[in-house]
Amino acid sequence: MATRKNSTILLTKEEAQAARGWITLDAKGKTLGRFASEVAQILRGKHKTTFTPNADSGDGVIIINADQIAVSGNKEAQKVYRHYTGHMGGLREIPYRTMMQRKPTYIIRRAVQGMMPKTKLGKAQLKRLRIFAGDTHNQQAQKPLSVEV
Repeated sequence: MATRKNSTILLTKEEAQAARGWITLDAKGKTLGRFASEVAQILRGKHKTTFTPNADSGDGVIIINADQIAVSGNKEAQKVYRHYTGHMGGLREIPYRTMMQRKPTYIIRRAVQGMMPKTKLGKAQLKRLRIFAGDTHNQQAQKPLSVEV
């Protein structure tokens, strides 16, 4: 990494890849939006002093206990997830409670995805997000650091 006095340090693609790591976060009892924004910052690399907007310098994130995420207010009763099947009249609406029972990992992935840039770089950074409903994961080979957010 080039170091110059009183200048901004911009990483190259290779330097950014060499500095990557993995972080484990526990979603138990955390608020959905606040937790998702922290995850998005880590995936983008904004928590590092060497953040470069055009380089993929973020760390990978492993989230456990996704089924115990919390929402505030009346969102549990009012929040709806919509998707379109592609057919006429194919708009499907799934309430938050139903989605939490079926796919609790989808709720966090969707929240984080909405906070990432809608570019090739954002999609590449989102691939390093691993979400697990229980309190165990199978990503021990990455040697993740356990961090409290």
